[in-house]
Amino acid sequence: MRDIGALRSTSLQRNLYDNHMTIQHARSDALAAPDRLSDRLAALLSARIESGELRPADKLPTEQDLAIKHGVSRTVVREAMSRLKSMGLLVSRQGSGVFVAPEASARPLAFDPSVLASLASVLQIVEVRRALEGEVAALAAQRAKAAQTRQIRAALQAIDDAVDAGRDGVEEDLHFHRTIAEATGNPQFCRLITFLEQYQRDATKVTRANEAQRSDFMEQVRHEHRAIADAIAKRDAQGARAAAAQHMINAAHRLQVAGAPVRIASRKRRVR
Repeated sequence: MRDIGALRSTSLQRNLYDNHMTIQHARSDALAAPDRLSDRLAALLSARIESGELRPADKLPTEQDLAIKHGVSRTVVREAMSRLKSMGLLVSRQGSGVFVAPEASARPLAFDPSVLASLASVLQIVEVRRALEGEVAALAAQRAKAAQTRQIRAALQAIDDAVDAGRDGVEEDLHFHRTIAEATGNPQFCRLITFLEQYQRDATKVTRANEAQRSDFMEQVRHEHRAIADAIAKRDAQGARAAAAQHMINAAHRLQVAGAPVRIASRKRRVR
């Protein structure tokens, strides 16, 4: 067993301020960069574990030592450690400290926070959703019960109600897609859609802000959502698949044409 406090890795010992400045000077397509220090520290340590630089059973330095080494507060270190523990990468041993977890046959699904660092990365998540949601909509068309079809219609109406009330409708939009996943009767789809929401939420805020400035975009989204809901109600699996896939293709386009001020505003909202 090695104590990684003895390792002399210059990359591991870089102050996180350097990483922060790199992000600050990222390309102009930056979108909702992971500005939290805890996310950056977690990503840094995770990369060391994945590369094998930190091996199973290696002991991490103390919370205070990590805070000093990376120029952050102990709260930041604590949050980063908590994230890595939830991912199954670290384990705590009472009275002994924190260690790199033994290699497991399976790890929880997780994306690096840097997946939100650029527009191109977010568009990759949209592409994943396009493949997923097309099949989800098709299965919902085949399996949805009458009550679930009504729930999909209600979720669709909730989006319009939110917009009419002056809200952005982001959470209602995500709930609409989640309701379709629930109609498949397969809880794994629900879990996967819910997992992807955390990476899609900021992108949806960008497109919603853009739609608020473009009435044609707003109507386009309404039409796409109705097409999905209608196909499911008609038990038209092929139509539902095509409508859901086209919705994701169009969402990617709307994200790409979002004005720079809209993307910057979204990024500022995320900083905390």
